[in-house]
Amino acid sequence: MEDKIRVYGFKRNKDLYLMMFPFLVLFCIFVALPVLISIIISFTDFNLLQFPKFVGLSNYRRLFLNDDIFITAVKNTFVIAVITGPIGYLLAYLMAWLINELPAKIRAILTIIFYAPSISGNVYLIFTIIFSGDPYGYLNAKLLEWGIIDSPILWLQDTQYMLPVVILVSLWMSLGFGFLAFIAGLQTVDKTQYEAGEIDGIRNRWQELWYITLPNMRPQLMFGAIMSITSALGVGDITVALTGFPSPNYGAHTIANHLLDYGSIRMEMGYASAIAVVLFGMMVFTNLLIQKFIKRVGT
Repeated sequence: MEDKIRVYGFKRNKDLYLMMFPFLVLFCIFVALPVLISIIISFTDFNLLQFPKFVGLSNYRRLFLNDDIFITAVKNTFVIAVITGPIGYLLAYLMAWLINELPAKIRAILTIIFYAPSISGNVYLIFTIIFSGDPYGYLNAKLLEWGIIDSPILWLQDTQYMLPVVILVSLWMSLGFGFLAFIAGLQTVDKTQYEAGEIDGIRNRWQELWYITLPNMRPQLMFGAIMSITSALGVGDITVALTGFPSPNYGAHTIANHLLDYGSIRMEMGYASAIAVVLFGMMVFTNLLIQKFIKRVGT
């Protein structure tokens, strides 16, 4: 009986499946297949010149037991992800919620302003000038002028300051696709539900947010969460643009930087694939936890 129902459902929705087919083919070729190949290569010694040689778990043992730089990269990535992921996510939603309460014209202008950092190509240049280590950098110049410091601070070379600067820039960049999705989600909430909520006993804006707004925005919340945690764990471009590659004393070295080092420079593809698999596993595990949390919203 169940097989007949499935066949009937497929026939009834065959047009939809046909429309999805081109995307599914491209997804399998350019996403699913490379992931599978990367997992297989992670168990080999492969330098692109010789045929891969199976080495079992050797790459993973080397990664966790002998590679101190990788452990440093994990720590830095974890710090960046813990701060920029949740805080960036909450800031994006808070800004979207506040902007959504404004008139349409003002809302459109502010949406562009907050979304602009994610598509701005010169944002790294701007922050490089702000945190320049010479007396002419904007921040050093002001601190020297106010008498707070006696000599310029090497913001992007000193391990004491590199990671906080990277986190600050990451937070600024986090108001991107998630923020735009939240704005769109808030616009789709049926206004009559708020009136019904007042009749059912909702008395303040926080109850309205938890029991009406957030449950109606689950798809957008999920999208924003996935984008936030993926970008936080995969951060690498920001550290390279601000602190160079590799960063001084690996003070801002991340897993993505480590992957770039072994995959694009040293050409140790088996070891690089092992790094990629570990990063992929971290992202999948974190996203599963987020999905469980979001399912509880409104309950």
